[in-house]
Amino acid sequence: MRRIGLVAASAMGAVALALPSGGSAAAADGTLTVGLIPHTNPSGCYTTNVWPMVVVNHTNQTATVFDLPNCQGHRVAQVGPNEARTFEFGTSLSIP
Repeated sequence: MRRIGLVAASAMGAVALALPSGGSAAAADGTLTVGLIPHTNPSGCYTTNVWPMVVVNHTNQTATVFDLPNCQGHRVAQVGPNEARTFEFGTSLSIP
């Protein structure tokens, strides 16, 4: 009987670790325009084929611009909250 209790407790612990926590990982608040497309409450990576790359960041987070698609390659620059910038060599960006 004791062994069954340990197995059940271990299984419950594994399930608790697998479930997402409700706190820290949240999208940015506001609108992020990448190229010509606005994204409301953005989170993750965005790639554009608009050249030069135009970023308008009306969120509460800083976005990082990369020189290759899918947020790969070198980091070109960052665009802070309430900033707008144009990048000749930017292709994608990430925002928490």
